[in-house]
Amino acid sequence: MTRLHDLYAEQGQSPWLDNIRRGWITSGELEAWVARGVRGLTSNPSIFQKAIQGSEEYDEEFSDAISGGLDVEASYWRLVTSDIRAALGILRPVYDESNGLDGYVSVEVDPGLARDSAGTETAARSLDEQLAAPNLYVKIPATAEGLDPIRQMIAEKRSINVTLIFSLGRYAEVMEAYISGLMSAEGDLSDISSVASFFISRLDVEVDRRLEAIGTPDALALRGKAAVANGKLAYSQFLETFSGPRWDALVARGARVQRPLWASTSTKNPEYPDTLYVDKLIGPDTVNTLPDNTLDAFEDHGTIARTIDADVAAAQAVMDQLAEVGVDLNDVTQLLEDEGVAAFEKSFDELLGALGTKAEAITAGRA
Repeated sequence: MTRLHDLYAEQGQSPWLDNIRRGWITSGELEAWVARGVRGLTSNPSIFQKAIQGSEEYDEEFSDAISGGLDVEASYWRLVTSDIRAALGILRPVYDESNGLDGYVSVEVDPGLARDSAGTETAARSLDEQLAAPNLYVKIPATAEGLDPIRQMIAEKRSINVTLIFSLGRYAEVMEAYISGLMSAEGDLSDISSVASFFISRLDVEVDRRLEAIGTPDALALRGKAAVANGKLAYSQFLETFSGPRWDALVARGARVQRPLWASTSTKNPEYPDTLYVDKLIGPDTVNTLPDNTLDAFEDHGTIARTIDADVAAAQAVMDQLAEVGVDLNDVTQLLEDEGVAAFEKSFDELLGALGTKAEAITAGRA
């Protein structure tokens, strides 16, 4: 047994792996991660950019796709869905053993659709039908334009990972979209699952930058505190939302809570502990998706203790103090959402450009 097993068994938090590489699938390393206690896997366009551009493991399949007449973008999606299908198979036993709680693999819609409601809905439905696995999560960004597609996909009984959540206000809208979708779905709800991916460390990066620019002792004393406080308050919202008569009526139909998923939990500032965003956000009915280096760090020296609902009043005080020193969290979280969407779109475009160059070489060689 590892700390990852203990995290789930003792505290009810599911550790997931925030990375994928074809070499991990073919070598058995992903299966080894699962044996060590990993209970799910997430991916995003940046992860696939690093995986595909960073190795030759995809070259043969890409060459076959181009030679077979697929264009560059269609070939990219063939590479992605091949990895996702393989990962779905590896995680399926976890899904079965947990009765559908864990064992999920997430794949994101085209990031260029983040501001396109209709396009997102079509893409999410297409990915779900193409991969057709009960342990698949299709990722939809939590932009304002993503809320209606989230609601519609849940109403159609498709399981969704809502990604790029930064603010408490948007998180409330995401939970409402999930519940509204459940209310519109017909019959038994027990086969619908969803997580809400709340991004953590990036908040500290931007808030710390602003605090250092302010430079007063009161401001500097708040560095490194915003992200954990935001997560704690999000968990309080979660507990409040998934309770009461309206929720109880959905539970009677088999509904599951939409678990908070802590994302972006690697520590960006080397002055902070490398397991900061794991140790401080542990609690039941949550997921933490970690890059492999952070998983290794937590397995080595992480702390197993319920921390998510400790000192919630202190977390609110941090938010109040940030406002008092001049940090506008609404502005911060909107900036981070915009930057997150742009970063994923940039990774996607850069990868397609690199694949386009490879495709030209393949075509020229064949000619």
